[in-house]
Amino acid sequence: MKASGAFAIFAAMDSQTIVAPMTPTGVSAVAALRVSGSQVRMVVERLFGTKAAKGLKPRMANLGTARDPESGKVLDSLLFIYFESPNSYTGEDVLELYPHGNPLIVRDLLQAIRRIEGVRLAEPGEYTRRAFLNGKMDLTQAESVADVIHSANRAELENAHRLLGGALSKKIATLTAQVKDISARLELDVDFAEEEADPDFAGWETRFVSIRESIQQILNSFRGKANLSRLPLAVLYGAPNAGKSSLVNALLGEDRVLVSNVPGTTRDFVEVRLFLEGGEIRLVDTAGIAEHATDELDALSMKKSREILEEADLKILVLDGTDSTEPVVQPDFIVHSKCDVRGTLPETGLRISSKTGAGLAELKSVMNSALFKKRENEEDLWITSEREKACLEDAYAGVNRVLDLLHRNPAVELLAFEMQLVRRALQSITGEISSEDILQSIFAGFCIGK
Repeated sequence: MKASGAFAIFAAMDSQTIVAPMTPTGVSAVAALRVSGSQVRMVVERLFGTKAAKGLKPRMANLGTARDPESGKVLDSLLFIYFESPNSYTGEDVLELYPHGNPLIVRDLLQAIRRIEGVRLAEPGEYTRRAFLNGKMDLTQAESVADVIHSANRAELENAHRLLGGALSKKIATLTAQVKDISARLELDVDFAEEEADPDFAGWETRFVSIRESIQQILNSFRGKANLSRLPLAVLYGAPNAGKSSLVNALLGEDRVLVSNVPGTTRDFVEVRLFLEGGEIRLVDTAGIAEHATDELDALSMKKSREILEEADLKILVLDGTDSTEPVVQPDFIVHSKCDVRGTLPETGLRISSKTGAGLAELKSVMNSALFKKRENEEDLWITSEREKACLEDAYAGVNRVLDLLHRNPAVELLAFEMQLVRRALQSITGEISSEDILQSIFAGFCIGK
């Protein structure tokens, strides 16, 4: 069944077959293109010949030589798979092509397919939009597709997979069913208002309060995408020549930062990306912070180091056993570097050798635990869509108005009207009710090919 809201503005566009790359531009072993629509068999015939089109079997990998339909020039020898409607991502006939990952091949294939009558380049998010319109997923699941692609850490990715699997959809469906049941009762009372005595609303307040609490619980889980997209920041700081730059290189497994025995080699903070078990982080190597600056440039470097420390989610003080001064900023964790050449080191903190690798695994584990804290309930989910949040706020406000009416003026017509608004707000979350503008704004933010 198609989702309601398959509007006229999309009807003409969706009658056309679309094509787009599924993989980013660049050289790779294999690239991927996707074709979706009624002309898929025609595309196969024009690229691979009549025999290939007639012998198409769903979900079977085929090896063929693709030729330009106009010139007959060989484009590539490649694998292609056909997915028959409705058992495909979009719910339409779909063709996936896997040529060699030379950008010239991908470009030639794309142009050849686009020249076939009735085929055009897909718009951003159009494959997922068609999947929604064809009832393959609801709107919350469609929005979560982008979250799956862009999640910056494992917790976000797991949450996105739960949303894509319909975890939020089930919660909203339960709420909507409760609201629909109450609405039906109220509208029935409206129809027979002149024939019966005033409706008995005893016990209804409890039901409305329960619905409001459920809505509030989901609203409390909201996490803005701006905050989620920010990578955690860990900052290494300490005295000049304490071994901070060497530690950065050791953690990365490559010589990314200039290292020297001369104190003060790092004059400005250097930021790199480091992958931990929980996800990617920003790791900053700061200029050494001494008790007194040697010159104006040194003073400016130390000022920049203090500024970046103020933003840090994890402050790691690096000591090499020669600096006995009090740290300028209280650390979250202490690392004792150069343990392969130093004698006795304090028991507190972690002993590290950037040269031998001793302690590096333990340091990464400490950083991961601090920056990617485990949730108490791994099955909890959160919402990231401002649109979903706005719909929930509308539903919450509607339930509040209903409760207010129950206390002040429990007119059945007013109650029925407000519950209709609550129902529509909840239905808008999953796309059971939606508008052209909303769909356009959602899918315009997707990449082409998804």
